[in-house]
Amino acid sequence: MHSLRTRITLMTVCVIVIALSVVTVLSVLFIRSNGRQESDQLLLLLCETGERNLDYYFDSVRKSVQKVSDFVESDLDGLDDARLAAHIERVGTFFEDMACKTNGVLTYYYRIDPEVSDSVKGFWYTNLDGETFVEHEVTDITLYDTLDTTKLVWFTVPKHTGRPIWLPPYITDNLGVRVISYNVPIYWKGQFVGVVGIEIDYSTMAKQVESIRLYRNGCAFLNDSEGRLYFHPHIDVALLTEETTPGIPEGLAGESTFVRYTYEGVEKQAAWLPLSNGMRLTVSVPVSETEGEWQELIREILIVSALVLLSMSIFTMIYTGRITRPLEDLTEAAEAASRGNYDFTLNYDADDEVGRLTRSFRALANHIKDHITDLSKRVYVDALTSVKNQGAFSAAMQGLQEEIDAGAPPEFALGVFDCDGLKAINDEYGHDKGNIYLKTACRLICRIFQHSPVFRIGGDEFSVILRGEDFKNRDALVARFRKEAAETSAAAANKWEEIHVAMGTAVYNPKVDLYVIDTVRRADKVMYANKRERKGTAR
Repeated sequence: MHSLRTRITLMTVCVIVIALSVVTVLSVLFIRSNGRQESDQLLLLLCETGERNLDYYFDSVRKSVQKVSDFVESDLDGLDDARLAAHIERVGTFFEDMACKTNGVLTYYYRIDPEVSDSVKGFWYTNLDGETFVEHEVTDITLYDTLDTTKLVWFTVPKHTGRPIWLPPYITDNLGVRVISYNVPIYWKGQFVGVVGIEIDYSTMAKQVESIRLYRNGCAFLNDSEGRLYFHPHIDVALLTEETTPGIPEGLAGESTFVRYTYEGVEKQAAWLPLSNGMRLTVSVPVSETEGEWQELIREILIVSALVLLSMSIFTMIYTGRITRPLEDLTEAAEAASRGNYDFTLNYDADDEVGRLTRSFRALANHIKDHITDLSKRVYVDALTSVKNQGAFSAAMQGLQEEIDAGAPPEFALGVFDCDGLKAINDEYGHDKGNIYLKTACRLICRIFQHSPVFRIGGDEFSVILRGEDFKNRDALVARFRKEAAETSAAAANKWEEIHVAMGTAVYNPKVDLYVIDTVRRADKVMYANKRERKGTAR
């Protein structure tokens, strides 16, 4: 037990056991953490896409009703029956025009409070066949207690609250159709006059939610902050009663964006975002599906680690007399790996037991490093520039394509940037200066297009998706970018602090672009044409 060989053997075995255990544990923890983060980000990305689509739709309805209410209150000039009747005629024409311009409108109405007039009741128009609006007999409000907000909710709730309001799904009176509605109370000189509102078909909203899917059994549904369920692709909410309504899983009514809960014995993870109409859009998927890939990877690492540990221990006990120096190198490499540093070199490569042990450890380290690198590539942030990376760009392109496929073509433009001369800077001044060159160009892109997402889609290539105000001001922003790039280059003290970027933009055109990638290709063509033009000018 006191021989040098025995002590070296015992020490070496202990070091190998500790080193491999630390590497394996760290790898398992890293893979587990990143796997969960990735699945959370996927859920959130789908949730954000669905939230944008639904809010865009809800906002179009809200704005239409608001425009009508503004018109109504500006048009009111009195509450006598003659003036009210003429007023109703004018509002009807205006309201019809707004309803026809708003997608998914099932009914629209302007109802006068019976306390204001018992003869002028307003109007109610329906579009049940999807072709045209026809006037429908109005509900007799005098049959209801307008102080009871559980009945005739589209009228009593706005009257009671005194403010515009989205109402959760309900069965509309006389039509028997499940709808959601946005209603605005009308006042004249402080007196409540009536309600204007639009009801949209519940199924239109349901189809948008049902189209959000993730993995094999993932789904999206609508609920509220108290857990009430408004839509679920696997549950007919319209048939639920107090007795059949499922219990609220713990966490779904909380404030955390990411939720883990158990429903019917299945553990699930979810992400939710609030909608502009007061509902919550929740995207949920079984945990077994999100964690399946990295759990299998962890099992493989544990098996490989155990096998390598066993073989290295036996190998060391037999040939310790010949491996003293190579073992020291191997121990140092193991310690470096335990700290998360896999950039080490093991030069011993003889055709003996120590050489095979060294190669086995090197293969294990490379295997773990490759897996960690693969997981890192899935993270949506570029390590050098801190902007979004290629994976995030692909996800954004998929989201835009889903909008197009859903029949609501988005208004957007794509900008593509290519940093000229990066290779020359790397070759002449070194890669650290090349990184400065890339980050300088990226900062200018982010500053000019500060309201739009910026992506690094290649070594020297960037892209930006222009929507909203940036889309409307794209020409001015492009001109400003080129101007400031030229000014920065002129004032730069070093070559790597200059900004020489070829740029191309393309506006999505549904008549030309069947897919989002078609817009990307057109932007690329413009960028390459700009690059050739810049090179021609430089000559």
